[in-house]
Amino acid sequence: MAGNSYDSGRLNLPFVGISTFGKRPYVEDWSAIAADVAVMGAPFDFGTQFRAGARFGPRGVREASTLFSFGHAGAYDHEDDCTYLPASVRIVDIGDADIVHTDTVKSHANIRKGVEAILAAGALPVVIGGDHSVNIPCVQAFEGQGDIHIFQIDAHLDFVDERHGVRHGHGSPMRRAAEQSYVTGLTQVGIRNVSSTARDGYEAARAMGADILSVRQARALGAQGVVDRIPKGARVYVTIDIDGFCPSIAPGTGTPSHGGFLYYEVLEMLQGIARSHEVVGIDLVEVAPDYDHSGSTSILAAQVLLNFLGFIFHARGAR
Repeated sequence: MAGNSYDSGRLNLPFVGISTFGKRPYVEDWSAIAADVAVMGAPFDFGTQFRAGARFGPRGVREASTLFSFGHAGAYDHEDDCTYLPASVRIVDIGDADIVHTDTVKSHANIRKGVEAILAAGALPVVIGGDHSVNIPCVQAFEGQGDIHIFQIDAHLDFVDERHGVRHGHGSPMRRAAEQSYVTGLTQVGIRNVSSTARDGYEAARAMGADILSVRQARALGAQGVVDRIPKGARVYVTIDIDGFCPSIAPGTGTPSHGGFLYYEVLEMLQGIARSHEVVGIDLVEVAPDYDHSGSTSILAAQVLLNFLGFIFHARGAR
């Protein structure tokens, strides 16, 4: 029909223009963030122990996210009979943290600075990695922001304390998180198969407040059963390693592990968290586009993030 919202302005198809996240506005000045959500890339993969390539994750996920950028009037979900992410939810892309090659300390400091700028603006930080070590500065940025609980979707426990002097690689982020006084506990879901963490790491994780579930255990509980294990009233930071998914649908990652989650299993857990808890931060890591020439892994990552944001802000409105 002539004159409706579909005919106003530019069509702006997914393959047209510059690939910011969801084609949302780019904000270069981190002191001028005025939004509900700020997306930042953390293209750092020096913490990997196997295949590198997650440094290209932010570009890959941003490009894939343009597929879901038609947003004339939000995103209508016929199953929920709900329109998610209406124009009233302000999402911006603040670009990438600066990465200094071979310098983990400086690169992580730059990532932390970006998350701190987002929090100072009162926005929800969404960080696209990068390997899972980028979670370390993301969580450290919450110092002084109140207590948080970590919800991790991952094939690996990531609870290595130190390996040959390395304490900030992608096998250690959950150990570093658990050491923070404001991290009150961890729910670690999807952990399976031969892991990067030895038995003593699992014992240490449980001693430091971790609740560890394999894919099979999570399936037995169901999505809501998993969510119900998160302490009531906890403010939740969600970290999603793309290898938490089965590599049959997410092959584009450095350390694939078969037997992972399928799309709706993760989506239903995230929707349950959004309904029952305040979500204070998100990172999605370990997308390495060069290992998936179909682009499906990047599309999956973008779709999960946009759906999760939709759930979060719909739940906030309902409250």
